[in-house]
Amino acid sequence: MSLKERISTDYVKAYKAKEQLEVDTLRLLKAAIKNEELKANQDLTDDDLIKVISTEIKKRKQAIESYEQADRKELADKEKQEILVLEKYLPQQLSAEELEVLVKETIAEVGAESAKDMGRVMKTLMQKVRGAADGKTVNELVRKLLD
Repeated sequence: MSLKERISTDYVKAYKAKEQLEVDTLRLLKAAIKNEELKANQDLTDDDLIKVISTEIKKRKQAIESYEQADRKELADKEKQEILVLEKYLPQQLSAEELEVLVKETIAEVGAESAKDMGRVMKTLMQKVRGAADGKTVNELVRKLLD
């Protein structure tokens, strides 16, 4: 079953079970997927879907920061719950140790020596990671190891 089919199936199950948070979250995700498909003028692959899901999670993390600054805890909590729903569709996340090993291997593979080689490292590394780690976290770790 493709990721898109799994999302649709889970949406129907949540709708029938009257799980409103999951229904709302998956409805927004399906709309984001549809928008990306219209932009690309073709069906998205599972890798493309992972990018869309990661983008949706990133949007929610930014919203959480805004809500917490505005002292709107209930809205921040709702966004956190939506992130949990979306994370079910991402690959298993890498632990900090696994990510560090992967970053070190990629730095050696690319032959990076300083921060000016960061672009080459990130390009190769993000293809390997594919949704299994947050891009911001990967970027910070690469920057730390190259300095």
